[in-house]
Amino acid sequence: MQPLVSIIMGSTSDLPVMEAACKFFDSQEIPFEMVALSAHRTPDEVTDYAKNAHHRGIKVIIAGAGMAAHLPGVIAAMTPLPVIGVPIKASLEGVDAALAMLQMPPGIPVATVAINGAQNAAILALQMLSVNNPEMLEKVVTFKQNLKQKIVKANADLAQVRYSYKTN
Repeated sequence: MQPLVSIIMGSTSDLPVMEAACKFFDSQEIPFEMVALSAHRTPDEVTDYAKNAHHRGIKVIIAGAGMAAHLPGVIAAMTPLPVIGVPIKASLEGVDAALAMLQMPPGIPVATVAINGAQNAAILALQMLSVNNPEMLEKVVTFKQNLKQKIVKANADLAQVRYSYKTN
């Protein structure tokens, strides 16, 4: 099984956040790989990885990083693939990481999700993969329909909650 998405994190301390993307891909049966690379501690490995990911069949890269958060931008500078950045709440409530990803220079985009938003990164990656793939598009449609069902069920559950002055 060849991975379509690469999930990269600066260290395994980012795994508790990035696991949300892994769980989403598992639930949608999307092959992915997961590696730890550091823009600061393993720059040569990051360069090799970013330059060659598309040759290995990777279609989208999700890169999580906290603090200085250079990893997504460095990877985006060296790959033709779309890069989705996940700012990780490691310092300054994750705002520093988010700003580092959002403020990329022209020509080096990093799509950026919410702080600790790895699941949204995975959903966005699946949406990217689905552009010319009807099977994956159906997965997106089904996922979105299931989101609606959660709210329908929530309202049914709330209808059962009783208070003296509740009118619905």
